[in-house]
Amino acid sequence: MVPRYARPRMTAIWEPENRYRIWFEIEAHALDAMAELGIVPKEGARKIWEWWATEPKIDVERIDEIEAVVKHDVIAFLTWVAEQVGPEARFLHQGMTSSDVLDTCLAVQLKQAGELLVEDVDALLAVLERRAREHKLTPTIGRSHGIHAEPVTFGLKLAQAYAEFRRNRSRLAEACADVATCAISGAVGTFANVDPRVEAHVAAKLGLDIEPISTQVIPRDRHAGYFATLAVVASSIERLATEVRHLQRTEVLEAEEYFSPGQKGSSAMPHKRNPVLTENLTGLARMVRGYAMPALENVALWHERDISHSSVERFIGPDATITLDFALARLTQVMDKLVVYPERMRKNLDRMGGLVHSQRVLLALTQAGASREDSYRLVQRNAMKVWESDGALSLLELLKSDPEVTALLAPERIEAEFDLDYHFKNVDLIFERVFGRPA
Repeated sequence: MVPRYARPRMTAIWEPENRYRIWFEIEAHALDAMAELGIVPKEGARKIWEWWATEPKIDVERIDEIEAVVKHDVIAFLTWVAEQVGPEARFLHQGMTSSDVLDTCLAVQLKQAGELLVEDVDALLAVLERRAREHKLTPTIGRSHGIHAEPVTFGLKLAQAYAEFRRNRSRLAEACADVATCAISGAVGTFANVDPRVEAHVAAKLGLDIEPISTQVIPRDRHAGYFATLAVVASSIERLATEVRHLQRTEVLEAEEYFSPGQKGSSAMPHKRNPVLTENLTGLARMVRGYAMPALENVALWHERDISHSSVERFIGPDATITLDFALARLTQVMDKLVVYPERMRKNLDRMGGLVHSQRVLLALTQAGASREDSYRLVQRNAMKVWESDGALSLLELLKSDPEVTALLAPERIEAEFDLDYHFKNVDLIFERVFGRPA
């Protein structure tokens, strides 16, 4: 985890104190269930909770000291608890194995992290909807292959991003639910030394589902799906960030990141206003996607378990969620303060001499009786003249001067095909589809 790209709430989920508190809750809830089943004395469970009610400080340094000797993190934690509680601590961990604690804890942490990420997406969705409605009918050029295609509105661009992140929200919620399972099944997952009712009790207390069948570890396909989902969200972040970066290029300059008072863009060139935030988001997205592959490789463990996944998850659990949390917050900030230039959009829309209306003329010619091949030829030969003039010539005027075209279309009919508003007749329909209610 790099502090530069971390926010406190998400970071706290992965701090040792939170991890150890979850470990204690797993052990103590399991102890409660065992006490109810008559496996251990109820008095022992009561004293464990009484100690916990004093809100003891988790002594991370002491636990680390013990682990340096015993070389086992769960044993080190249980030993520290025994130092604090006394003889009753012997009732903890009855019939359980370390993976019961570690895997169930990881499920809780991934659920906590996922819920924060869903909150992040909700904040982004609110901004995207507001900005989309603001620019619902702001004309701009649509591009395919980076080349002018046909008119769109800037609001439609933002509505597309909204729809994509709404899908991401659903993916995140599903991934959180899928990974949130509890396994308290003992060595090799057979419940030989721990009653299945203990697992059910712990799962209910922690807000988790029961893992239907664990092999001492929770199956890692769940985790692979979770981190793959984070990678998809990261890719959506990069898609929108890349759009902003292109729109901020000097020769385009239809929108740009907010440039605050006192901000400097270059150490060498005082005139620069660079898209540094969206470039940063592109890089962060690459990192989050990179965490998906080791999660996929973690699926294939040996037999009932090995720990080849363990070191991987100690990296990717915190790093992927902390990075994505930061990236979503940064993207929300960028889109909230994005500076939009409608006049420049209109200037760019008009700079190629009306070429953006070529399809409408093509269709009008076919409707007037010309073959599609002839219609395409007539429009293209005039369009290429405009293209080669870099927009100095007018497609409308060239078409009105072309006798083969005017033999099929009257000048006023040609002019009608250059109506910009024609392209926006279904914007309301699209907005209703995306936002679920009339704009």
